[in-house]
Amino acid sequence: MLMLSRIRISPVVAMLMGVAASAAMAAAQAGTTLSMTTEYPATAMPGLGVTTFANLVKQKTHGEVIIDTTFDAAKGIKSAGMVDAVQARKVDAGDAFAGGLATQYPIFGVSSLPFLADSLQKARALTKASRPAYEKLLAEHNQKLLYTTPWPASGIWSKAPIKSVADLKALSIRTYDDMSQTTMTKAGAKAANISFADAMPRIAAGDVNAVLSSGDGGAGRKLWEHLPAFAEINYAMPISVATMNLDAYKALSPAERKAIDQAAAETETEQWKRIQGRLKANYDNMRKNGVAINTQVAPSVKKALKDASADSLASWKQQTGADGAAILKRYQGK
Repeated sequence: MLMLSRIRISPVVAMLMGVAASAAMAAAQAGTTLSMTTEYPATAMPGLGVTTFANLVKQKTHGEVIIDTTFDAAKGIKSAGMVDAVQARKVDAGDAFAGGLATQYPIFGVSSLPFLADSLQKARALTKASRPAYEKLLAEHNQKLLYTTPWPASGIWSKAPIKSVADLKALSIRTYDDMSQTTMTKAGAKAANISFADAMPRIAAGDVNAVLSSGDGGAGRKLWEHLPAFAEINYAMPISVATMNLDAYKALSPAERKAIDQAAAETETEQWKRIQGRLKANYDNMRKNGVAINTQVAPSVKKALKDASADSLASWKQQTGADGAAILKRYQGK
């Protein structure tokens, strides 16, 4: 009879085999992790959008795809550089303020055109009209548009209340794109187009005594600590844009890509629904923190701003050519 001897495995080998098996099992369960960032706080509208999207993706893929989120420009990427960063795969996805993107890609500046869309209904119609142009540009940079996020109407945070044109001219103001910088400069203020992340130290130092932003953006940065007055000028209702690298997207399974698409669509719906109660919530929070809100801005101040913005639309049309003309045609229903 042939006797088969048992193979003895040393405790060390057994331990190593167990570790390898556990690692293999963890890898099988790990799925895919994608990075997504924004320069805004988690509590601001774009931050809420990023969190909503990440949660929906995790839910719809049963944890197989995880969106690793970062906020407050933690990756060192601001809105102006987001399209390039996503294209270079520094991050897999990102949320960027459209006005910031407009410095390099003027088509994104349409939502920031002064006094063009000064209501939620108009802002939504303008975003719908602009979407094909956004998608076209992003496709040229190897990425896809995920969703848009509306901002409440832009106003002016300032150290002292703005009661007259003289007060307007005394401002050293942070603006959020080239058009708003030009408008504020023409109105007599000293204006600089800088990101929120870069602006905050200058605000704290007193070099900047005003900020063009919504109540939402300002509340997220606690601007009331330095700028306790807010003028409701309804300058514009700009948007932020969330985008994903196409290579990252195509590497997913068909089911996972479908989940990404569904999560993006639901996030967009939620963001435009969320904005409806956001203004009141912002104002309540601002007043709670001592901000004096002026909802009846002096007609002379409004006129000075509108006069200063008169050339903005013509300038933008010249920069964007046929794509810009197509947006306005769709928006105006012609």
